[in-house]
Amino acid sequence: MSGKPPIRLIIGLGNPGPQYEATRHNAGFWLADHLADDLGAAFSLEKAFFSWVAKARLAGESVVLAKPTTFMNRSGQAAGALMRFYKLTPEQVLVIHDELDLLPGQVKLKQGGGHAGHNGLRDIQSAFSSPNFWRLRIGIGHPRTLGLAQDVAAFVLNAPRREELNEIEAVIDRCRAVAPALLKGEYDQAVAQLHEGNRG
Repeated sequence: MSGKPPIRLIIGLGNPGPQYEATRHNAGFWLADHLADDLGAAFSLEKAFFSWVAKARLAGESVVLAKPTTFMNRSGQAAGALMRFYKLTPEQVLVIHDELDLLPGQVKLKQGGGHAGHNGLRDIQSAFSSPNFWRLRIGIGHPRTLGLAQDVAAFVLNAPRREELNEIEAVIDRCRAVAPALLKGEYDQAVAQLHEGNRG
């Protein structure tokens, strides 16, 4: 055990609406949907939290999953409302998001740090008045590293190509496999297991 509190709130980041469902920026939503399925929970709209919310129990402890209904750059509105209502600390929150600085097929779990220009992270950090929440960074690549002429804004709001999607889906499966460790506070084990797959 790491001595750190286990995750009690998981927030997947994305943009609402069917036109964004398949876009790279919604990778956090994709994983949140799978985690809810794994925990036997279903999302329902909770306007007080500006989110779709799913509630589950694991080993007798409650776990809340959320997908904000605001656009990405206002994700802190949902995150802040949920954290306050459930009386959690930032250290008990995991934010799942797409990451330009990692290639498709790569993933990193870390606590704290900057937002690296990610508007969702920036807004949550502001809402929490703390950077100490956990981040699960799902690699989507960068248009430059993938040899694409798109600017970043267009890139994240488009769907990944088939080979990239296959890599992202493999990462989502790896994240699902370590979720029980995260919900028990076994961060060292989760990090080792997740990051091992990046070497493949």
